[in-house]
Amino acid sequence: MKILKITSTALIAFILTSCKKEAAKTEKNTDSLAVKKDSVIVPEIHKELYGIYTGEFFGEGKIYDIETKSTYEGTDYRKLSLKINRITKDSVYGQSIVNGNQRPFRGIFNENSTSFILDEPGNDKTDGRFEVKIYKDSMSGSWAAYKKTGINVPVKQLKLAKKEFVYNPNFMLNEDSDLIDWENPKDFKEKYTDEEGHTETYMASKNRIASEAVFKINASKQKLTEKDLKNLRKLDMEIIKNAVFARHGYAFKKPTYRYFFEQTNWYIPVSNNVDNQLSAMEKDNVALLNRFIKYAEDKYDSFGR
Repeated sequence: MKILKITSTALIAFILTSCKKEAAKTEKNTDSLAVKKDSVIVPEIHKELYGIYTGEFFGEGKIYDIETKSTYEGTDYRKLSLKINRITKDSVYGQSIVNGNQRPFRGIFNENSTSFILDEPGNDKTDGRFEVKIYKDSMSGSWAAYKKTGINVPVKQLKLAKKEFVYNPNFMLNEDSDLIDWENPKDFKEKYTDEEGHTETYMASKNRIASEAVFKINASKQKLTEKDLKNLRKLDMEIIKNAVFARHGYAFKKPTYRYFFEQTNWYIPVSNNVDNQLSAMEKDNVALLNRFIKYAEDKYDSFGR
């Protein structure tokens, strides 16, 4: 009888264990079905609207300058790129790029009016809402900062055209480009002697200038040597180096570099990190240029504005 009792107990334990395993298996299968149900791929629509729209971004009134953290009166013109990456029935996903600042956005697309409402996250003081209408390959509309940011930024307008970004190692600055760095003036002591021999000392503000070497040296196509760089100005080498990044669509934060490359019709800012896109030769050239830039000197001159 004792043996039978032990056997019965073991049998009950076996049955309970089997039930638990079966229940766990059923629960797992239910969870799997739920996961499959939740991970249904939402179909994309209007793929013909995907791409980069770039152009003017401007506003009048009190303009807030992010770099100087000050306001001024006038019309502020910037270059803006909107990237539409994905459109579904309920949502639009993409990025805005202006002043080297890349921000994600999410919004909605109204098929009847062919218009977008696009909201940046709101956790940055430069975030806001785009309300734009699209017609063929152009986009126009407005942007307004969120009120909670506390920044006195007027509503800005935008006029964009759809452009396909293409890397081309042959891209160069236009030969009629302004080669003056207006963003970093430096004061120098100057002397003036009149006809009677009286000498006066005064301070003159001068700006960095580049040479025509920036139209001749291409760090995306030629392997640079120390001989190529030893007689160049500091600004020359900065432009030659940053032309490599501009060709890959780097979004410059520094106004100096934005100013130089926005004078071309090929520069399209698409990303704030393109390091992985550089060729081995470009990386070597950039490293060499950085070494020389560290010790190079600038040439300054006086210019009116």
